[in-house]
Amino acid sequence: MIIGLTGSIASGKSTVSDMLKNAGYPIIDADMVARLVVEPGSETLAQIAQAFGPDVIQADGTMDRAKVGEIIFNDPASRKILNELIHPAIRQEMHRQRQEFLAQGFKTIVMDIPLLFESRLQHLVDKILVVSVTEENQFSRLMERNGFSEKEARARISSQLPMSVKEDGADAVIYNNGSLDETKWQLNRILENWQASPEKE
Repeated sequence: MIIGLTGSIASGKSTVSDMLKNAGYPIIDADMVARLVVEPGSETLAQIAQAFGPDVIQADGTMDRAKVGEIIFNDPASRKILNELIHPAIRQEMHRQRQEFLAQGFKTIVMDIPLLFESRLQHLVDKILVVSVTEENQFSRLMERNGFSEKEARARISSQLPMSVKEDGADAVIYNNGSLDETKWQLNRILENWQASPEKE
């Protein structure tokens, strides 16, 4: 069984991902994969330099994220080009990791994909687990965690699909508004219902 774990910014998805990791589940982390595919010397990074110029590569061979961010931030066409270079590479690497875990005999694999719905990747998973939070909690956590102003926090939140849409598309929802123990209890109950197991076959 492949579980797709997702949420919204500051919903506590990483906390749930850590709980799963500590319980022994193999995790494929889309954010880590996104960094992996643009590592120095990678084909994807060479293509990005070709598309946006050598200035986007720093002296140490890494991608200048700030510079790339500036280029694509105000230019939808550039953003589209970047996504067309990066997304296939990410999907390919995630697929490779999934096959590796399956070959090792894991019965349950967790794919931690922050933009699961936005990127329309539902077909990659068997079950979707959404970590949800009230809008007030999301705002205060985001402002506290990232030092954002209210305006910045609102902009970040509104750039993602509304929580309600994600909840509607989920097979199960964890409401992460209380204590860590409450969150863990909900997670364990869902895993039990789904007969998920970190064991190998």
